[in-house]
Order: sequence, then structure tokens, then C-alpha cells
Amino acid sequence: MTAEIFREPLTRSGEDYLKSIYRLTTGGEAAATTALAEVLDLAPASVSGMIRRLSEQGLVEHVPYHGVRLTAHGRRIALRMLRRHRLIESYLVARLGYTWDTVHDEAERLEHAVSDQLVERIAHALGHPTADPHGDPIPDSDGAIAEFVHVPLVDVAIGETVVIRRVDSADEGRLRYLASAGLVPGTPIRVTDRQPFNGPLSLDVRGRDRIVGHELAAILMCARET
Repeated sequence: MTAEIFREPLTRSGEDYLKSIYRLTTGGEAAATTALAEVLDLAPASVSGMIRRLSEQGLVEHVPYHGVRLTAHGRRIALRMLRRHRLIESYLVARLGYTWDTVHDEAERLEHAVSDQLVERIAHALGHPTADPHGDPIPDSDGAIAEFVHVPLVDVAIGETVVIRRVDSADEGRLRYLASAGLVPGTPIRVTDRQPFNGPLSLDVRGRDRIVGHELAAILMCARET
């Protein structure tokens, strides 16, 4: 593989692929083509074609029937795009009055258009935040990213108090509901009861009783108090 191969311009679609592969492989497993197709809402055949092109560019490693992983170069690009996306989301919420349920699509469009200089000015203006409005870590300018260890609310024991750190969803309806219920990053909550067979959880949220279904509780990523 020669250095010249990396000079080929990467399309917006290619950047989206790398970012999605990064997200699917954060747990250490390779990303299956079918999972990538589902995330990107594309046909598996289209995904296979793009994976082949990204592999030829030295950005991914693909082993048939075993999935795809980012190369070191592909990972750097993916983290660069994540930094752009999450800083833009943070700026839209902090300075332009957007709510956390309305920023994802806007950031998806802007992340491909802004310059690196503008991204760094945004970071400086915000005081170099380490997490976006949903609690996702923001890679630093050198590509380093914090590896947070959080526990889903569904795994928290009755009587235990935790703090919401991240919401693992970009669904606008879910985010609006969680905001209305006060279930946002930084909020301390105590599990007071849970129903069996994946039933709802009863919570104490800053002195107010809340009931959250199992599906929503699964996307609330929490840190235990120390």
C-alpha cells in the first residue's frame, strides 16, 4: 500500500461509512455488512460495493463472512468526523437555541462542509467540551477519545443511585420524552422498583417519581456513584 492511495478524495458517503463502522466496532467486534446496511438504511449490495472501495483505499479491512474493521488511517478519519459532528451539536445547543432532539440531522449536514479551522474555533468558543449534549465523548484534536464505562439503567439494582451520563439514541421522539421527564445527562436517579420479565422501572428523579419502560431504560447509560 502506497502513500498515494490516501490522496484520493473521500466522498461524504465514504465519511459516513467510516463513522458508522467506528460506532459499530466500539465493543471490539467487527461490523457485519448487514448491520452496516441497517444503520445506513441501504441495500446490502450497495454496502458491499462501498466496503470494497474503502478497502482499496486502505481505510478498512474486510474479511468475508467475518465483517469489517477500520484501519488506523480509517479510524483517524472516523474520529475526525465524530469530533466535527459532536462539536457542531454542542454549539447548536449552547449558542443557537437548538434542543438536543433537533441537532442530529443538522450536524450530519454541516459536518461535511465546515473547515478544520472553524471546528477548532467552535471548540475554543465552547471551552473545549469533552462530551456532546447526549453525553457522547468528543475526540480531541489529536484524535484521542475517552473510553467511558457506563452501565445501562436496566442493569442497575433496586435501591442504587446512579447518574445519567449518556443517552444512546438519536430518535427525536425519545429524546423529547426523556427531556420532559428530566432524564438527561448529569441527572442523579435512584431505582426504587422494577417489574419482572423486562417490565418497567420505577425511579426517583430528584425527588419525583417516574416510571420508565425497559426499552427506554436500556438506552440510558449511567455511572455509579463513587
